[in-house]
Amino acid sequence: MRTFLSKSVLVAGLIVLSSPFISCDNNEIKKEKETIILANTDTAINEEVKIETKSREPIVFIAGFDKGNETFYADARNYFKEKGLKVIDGQYSLEEIIVWMNNHANVNPYGEVHIVNKSNPYKGMNLETVVRGDKITSETLRRSITQGTLPSLKNVVNNNTKIVFHASGLVEDKELLKTLKDAFSAQSLPKVIASPYFTIFGGEFSNHYLAQPYYVFYPTANSPGKTDLSKEIAKKYPQEKDIDWFEALHNEEERYVGEAYTEQFSIPIKWEFGYHHTDDEMPTFSSSEEVMDWIEQHEELMVEINQYNIPLEKFRWKWSTKNSTLIIRGRTTGLVVLKPLIKPYGDLKHIEPDTNNKRLYAMK
Repeated sequence: MRTFLSKSVLVAGLIVLSSPFISCDNNEIKKEKETIILANTDTAINEEVKIETKSREPIVFIAGFDKGNETFYADARNYFKEKGLKVIDGQYSLEEIIVWMNNHANVNPYGEVHIVNKSNPYKGMNLETVVRGDKITSETLRRSITQGTLPSLKNVVNNNTKIVFHASGLVEDKELLKTLKDAFSAQSLPKVIASPYFTIFGGEFSNHYLAQPYYVFYPTANSPGKTDLSKEIAKKYPQEKDIDWFEALHNEEERYVGEAYTEQFSIPIKWEFGYHHTDDEMPTFSSSEEVMDWIEQHEELMVEINQYNIPLEKFRWKWSTKNSTLIIRGRTTGLVVLKPLIKPYGDLKHIEPDTNNKRLYAMK
């Protein structure tokens, strides 16, 4: 009996002494397994982070056509083709551009989408909202979005997509730029980019460059002459000391790199007022001054004029009547002096237009 108890105590002692080693072995095994699992998990996470969706090659919409001797769109087309970019013609409205992007979608989002449209801050964009619809302004575009006449962009863009507008004057109309961003909204919002400078294609010394604009106006067919206009524009922009305004107003093109030159455009206004179904008496005028006085008395007309930020007296006013309809027409001629942006150092060259340069392009 004593022998049996001695053996039992010995066996129990051995079990107790060996249990810490068994426990340590188990912990080490568990820890080793956990380490392996964690390592595998980290590897999986790292692999997932490295996966990026490749963007498509840039595309260019030539959203307009040249008239008469104009070459803006032809020059832009040649510039982008020489850079090897895909050029799309015949899409003259935002509706057509969005539909084209949706119809030509694939698994990769668009990278850079360039939209070329000749415009200026006074005449606005020469691009329709929808096919045969109104030309784009912040009001017409907002109306198309609200009414649902403008199609929505499908999931074909991401946060790295750039919608680049080569259209002069967009940045000055902040509400329009914001509305354009809304028009291109999708599940992932792209960046809408435009320059505060004039966009020039097909120059004598560069195929594509930017220029600072300066404006002066006069009533169409009633120019005060280049001398008076040069004095007026110098007074309007006193901070600009490098331009000989009188000489610049006589230049129609850049004769040497960086030389200021002038382009001309006009802004027409036409109003019709019916007096057939009203007790109001149709006004009669004997001078342009009387027409301007009458316009100033009508708030809704002044709201339209103030959008141009051009004084009434800078328009040539004409009036006529047809049956019981009063027709008032106004037209102003605008001269824009363009000063090309050149490098501040080194050889005399135009600054390269770079959409990543925040000094040259604004991003919405």
